Amino acid sequence: MKKKIEILAPARDLIGGMAAINSGADAVYIGAPQFGARSNANNSIEDVAALVKYAHLFNAQVFVVMNTILYDNELETCRSMIWELYDIGVDALIIQDMAIMEMDLPPIVLHASTQANNRDADKIKFLKDAGIKRVVLARELNLHQIKTIYDEADVELEFFVTGALCVSFSGNCYMSVANGERSANRGSCAQNCRLPYNLIDGNGETLIKNSHLLSIKDLDVSDQIPNLIEAGIVSFKIEGRLKDVAYVKNNVSYLRQKLDSYLEGSDKYTKASSGKCTYTFDSTLNRTFNRGYTDYFVNERHSSIGSWESPKSKGQYIGKLIRTVGNAYEIENGELLNNGDGLCFINENNEADGIYVNKAENGKVYPNVLKEIKDGTFIYRNNDIAFIKIVEREDSAIRKIGTALLLTENENGFELIATDEDGNVSTVKLEHSKEQTKTGESIEENIKVQLAKTGFTPYSADEINVMFSQNWFLPISKINEMRRNVFDQLSEIRLANYKREEHQLVKTSHAYPETKLDFMYNVSNKTARKFYERHGVTEIEKAFELQWDPGKSRVMTTKYCIKYELKKCPIHQKDIVGVKVKEPLVLKQGELEYKLKFNCKPCEMEIWEKDAEFEIEEDHFH
Repeated sequence: MKKKIEILAPARDLIGGMAAINSGADAVYIGAPQFGARSNANNSIEDVAALVKYAHLFNAQVFVVMNTILYDNELETCRSMIWELYDIGVDALIIQDMAIMEMDLPPIVLHASTQANNRDADKIKFLKDAGIKRVVLARELNLHQIKTIYDEADVELEFFVTGALCVSFSGNCYMSVANGERSANRGSCAQNCRLPYNLIDGNGETLIKNSHLLSIKDLDVSDQIPNLIEAGIVSFKIEGRLKDVAYVKNNVSYLRQKLDSYLEGSDKYTKASSGKCTYTFDSTLNRTFNRGYTDYFVNERHSSIGSWESPKSKGQYIGKLIRTVGNAYEIENGELLNNGDGLCFINENNEADGIYVNKAENGKVYPNVLKEIKDGTFIYRNNDIAFIKIVEREDSAIRKIGTALLLTENENGFELIATDEDGNVSTVKLEHSKEQTKTGESIEENIKVQLAKTGFTPYSADEINVMFSQNWFLPISKINEMRRNVFDQLSEIRLANYKREEHQLVKTSHAYPETKLDFMYNVSNKTARKFYERHGVTEIEKAFELQWDPGKSRVMTTKYCIKYELKKCPIHQKDIVGVKVKEPLVLKQGELEYKLKFNCKPCEMEIWEKDAEFEIEEDHFH
């Protein structure tokens, strides 16, 4: 059996989910009415049901995201919603809160969300033994760590491949709660990491002014797909349940083509769903939303990953500004630009700035507002109007399931048999008198032309045969009717033959790798507490949301390091550090103030509230 490799796409809503499927996704993940970590991307049960039906036609799966932490008064609502989702055919749930593992559940497959902070092989193995079928890995892991987890935990692994990065370890960011009681673990992150900050050293001097110091580039590890597959990844996830349809279609089609060329001719791996896609556009990641790209830590720590000028989409590099002439700009490669495009550049204050193109002609660009831009400034296009118009069209990505059609005769007339690429067979019979054609010649070619018109169905007729004992005549209307019926019936057969994987949870009591859990385990209800206690945990701190000490808390732990970005890392950059920075380093934004703590052993940075007290590590372990 070949191992199935999957592209997993985000769906903001039903339309977005269908667009992702049409563009080649093997699975989509979508929010239900509640409990998803993007509270403004929720959907009705009816819409999720419609998406399930559409996806299953292509043997694609639908996962529902229920990855917030739950409070005691929400558990019953959550449980009954899980039963509803099971009843409409959802393939799996993506969860964070261990309370769900204690509930009376239908036999639905459970995946551990990246919000459960999956980065240790022993904890991932624990989840597998507790009944979790798939684990969505932390984005901070490198290839070697992924391989180790795969070898030790032996569970399905999913990994993010493109899209925005949380600067914090997922599930362990409390910045938003501490600043305004909007919890990221409850689906309403305020994105404090994307704000501009001043960086102040231990002497009170400002090192950097008004820069987006916690904003990082977007992820793109698509070039690493072969290595990641060899390391054990079976599902490649695109981030972006809040993104528009153009972003989803562009990302999915880009990855579909990349993965297909790798899978072609492989004797070990195959794609996870049916059908072939055709596109009217050339997908390029930098033509829809992006902040520039990084491969993060998949190949260890090497280049800078910050996107300090701006948290907004940078887009595609066009060229340098040659000069300003009258009320227009001359830009290198300016002929690529169109009326309505949005352009982005970094101004003299080191801030992202932008203009719209009112008119582009003869290599000149006439903006909506003429801004003073220095010659030589790099110009990016972050709203590619012509590209987005093409991609947004419904027919820009079409997915068809291959079929072979055979039209033959029987005692009372004719029958049409459709056999699809997965071996499903649909037969329709037509009672009709058999008469020879008037000319006595075959109309086989004419029949084939009619049968090939699969139009808006999800099918293509790749092979058509007509087997008649004589040159029978059939009216075009009857041929078309048979074709319509055989495909309608084939869709019903495909849905009836769809096999959903089921898994009934059995309660276990094997030991959890830790006996004491701090607030970062996000235990926010009695049922989750019960789960951990049954697995041998003796001390459990309440979730941050229920108990924090304002002003003194650790609000983030991250692999991203400001010292490294400043080329002041005493480990990786010791040859170029020069004068050390005076700690503690402080981030300041208006009233907001944070202290940075650098833990060089695990190579992590912590962000603490301003009144926190901690010792500054000396670089004594070299």
